[in-house]
Amino acid sequence: MENERPNTVAGLLSKRAELAKLLKRVRADERLIISDLDHIDGAIRLFEPEVRADRVVRYPTQHRAKKGEVVRLVARMLREAERPITSLDIVYEQVRLRGLKPNDATLVTMRKRVGACLTKLKADGTVRVVPLPGLYQGWELAR
Repeated sequence: MENERPNTVAGLLSKRAELAKLLKRVRADERLIISDLDHIDGAIRLFEPEVRADRVVRYPTQHRAKKGEVVRLVARMLREAERPITSLDIVYEQVRLRGLKPNDATLVTMRKRVGACLTKLKADGTVRVVPLPGLYQGWELAR
């Protein structure tokens, strides 16, 4: 059955593209506004350290990775490894490569990302779990 309302579909596609473009602009503006608020808050604290301004709840993602960066790192490390490696090994390498400070908050964020990546790769059949002594399980490429 051919499309009986081509103008309706074309109009909806056009409206969708328009809204997607608007959303992209609004998100960029949001990041700028949050950054400006942070700078103003810092200036206020210079003059009055005890003043607590209302914090903006939504902040941009900390240590945002480019699309596919975590998967590429995990795959490369597993390919080059001579033995099963733990997720923590991968996290420390990622923190080192990206030049991040290895504080608790950063390590927790990176562990969640690496863990999610390994879980997806395991579901895809790309990697498998290898039991290791201690708290962490080992990971290796499924061959």
